[in-house]
Amino acid sequence: MEIKSNNIRNFCIIAHIDHGKSTLADRILEYTHTIEEREFRDQVLDDMELEREKGITIKSKAVRINYLARDRNQYILNLIDTPGHVDFSYEVSRSLAACEGAVLVVDASQGVQAQTIANVYMAIQHKLTIIPVVNKIDLEMADPDKTIGELRKIQGLDASSCLLTSAKEGIGIEDLLEAIVRHIPPPSGEAGGLLKALIFDSSFDLYKGAVIYVKIVSGSIRKGDKILLMSSGGEFEISEVGVFKPKMQVVEGLTSGEVGYLMANIKSVREARIGDTITSSLNPAKEPLPGYKPAKPMVFSGLYPAEQNDYQSLKEALERLSLNDSSFTYGPETSPSLGFGFRCGFLGLLHMEIVQERLEREYDLDLISSAPSVHYRVKRRGKEPVLIDNPAKFPSPQEIEYIEEPFVRMSIISPDDYIGALMKLSKDRRGVYTSTSYLDPTRVVMIFEFPLSEIVMDFHDKVKSITRGYGSLDYEPIGYRPQEVVKLDILLNREAVDGLSSIVHKEKAYKRARALTRKLKEVIPRQQFPVAVQAAIGNNVIARETIKAFRKDVTEKLYGGDVTRKRKLLEKQKRGKKRMKKMGGVNIPQEAFLAVAKMA
Repeated sequence: MEIKSNNIRNFCIIAHIDHGKSTLADRILEYTHTIEEREFRDQVLDDMELEREKGITIKSKAVRINYLARDRNQYILNLIDTPGHVDFSYEVSRSLAACEGAVLVVDASQGVQAQTIANVYMAIQHKLTIIPVVNKIDLEMADPDKTIGELRKIQGLDASSCLLTSAKEGIGIEDLLEAIVRHIPPPSGEAGGLLKALIFDSSFDLYKGAVIYVKIVSGSIRKGDKILLMSSGGEFEISEVGVFKPKMQVVEGLTSGEVGYLMANIKSVREARIGDTITSSLNPAKEPLPGYKPAKPMVFSGLYPAEQNDYQSLKEALERLSLNDSSFTYGPETSPSLGFGFRCGFLGLLHMEIVQERLEREYDLDLISSAPSVHYRVKRRGKEPVLIDNPAKFPSPQEIEYIEEPFVRMSIISPDDYIGALMKLSKDRRGVYTSTSYLDPTRVVMIFEFPLSEIVMDFHDKVKSITRGYGSLDYEPIGYRPQEVVKLDILLNREAVDGLSSIVHKEKAYKRARALTRKLKEVIPRQQFPVAVQAAIGNNVIARETIKAFRKDVTEKLYGGDVTRKRKLLEKQKRGKKRMKKMGGVNIPQEAFLAVAKMA
């Protein structure tokens, strides 16, 4: 069937976490009979076990829908289901770039949340038509009128014709599909023009190589065409073209406005980066599509096998995992205390948690992770600034001219009862307050600027705890700023353990050192000899705790006699423990590294 570009609608669903985005996608697929009833399951577009288990979308998914509208015209709807977590905001931005419209889903019981606003502004930035949808109207706690009122206060959003739906009950699905057909414009672009296709996602097939998800902006592609990836310069011949229904289905070709996939014997998803432009190698476009930038890791951590025999297995697992995830980076690293491992870069803490869990589950590995850190820009005297993500690689304090730390702008939405508590939390985390505005008489939007290092671990949990679950947050990077930060070393029996080192602000160093040494004293098991746990900045020890040794009562067998007999045995025991201390090593459990990671 020949497709007219006027009858194509490309749209995505954007929402805060747990506002019913994936369920709404399920109902659309069910209503349009895109999936047969026997193949249907909840969260049908979420293929990954972790996605289904956690109830979140981790990878973007595309699906092609045939819809017969009320005007009796046949339409092709290309739905792109996007991740909802802030870690994957770049992937969301590229998915938005592949669309002309967005369905904004808001939970009627929770109202507008931080990521709702962030997604709206991102969609406005991409000049998309936004269709606001108030979902979960069937819940007892639902308040659609209040939610619509909050949406109307978002600058730049036309919330005059909000749709009311219940994805769970299937209410309002037909009205939503009609609104998509009526309000979202068809794609622009000429089928006969120069080929320009946007890569908005990719995955890896063990037998066919990288599967590239594309939106054809202009021109057309078919099997056998020779293509050029404009950012990497790689040239390939297309071996297969298809669409998602939602399983991959081979077609003759894709033309301007269509969304689908292509394969071209590309060996790794790293060669076809998200946001890149595909053009014809025989007649290439002069300029790529705007907005491309490489996905940059923001959080770094060391991953080590619990048993050094598993090092090769870990290396192979990382190689396979990186084939499917171009935003994940890794490189070899050696630690005197943990042995051979890898320094890994992640988009954020959720991304880090997902990668580690996948490695342990899918590849049956037992891993130890070091405390997460961020990139610091370090300027040595007489040298150019360099980015350092590993505390072990920090130069000595005498060599450093200055250190710059990455900052983010954060918006927190919360009931106004918790403004004071959130202000105190921001002060404790070196946050800079910017502004406050009211969504309604009881809910506020607070804007702060934070050092990224202060929020990477447990900040989200703290906000949820303070606001009793009603708070939400979103953030975006705003660059580097000079800060007084120092490297805090942890020493066990005067030997530095690099896996326990961290970078902290100078004002917080003493307090953190005291807390760390006390915590490590609790979690590190006692040895046959005393263990000194010290925290130091450079050569200055600023905190110390001692783990007492196990002590056998060597005088138990004596029944009186001269005191020198007891003293002789105790001195002998003392000499033995001293010798053992020189020869023995301290077994550091994973709990010790987790303790460092979780310290605020």
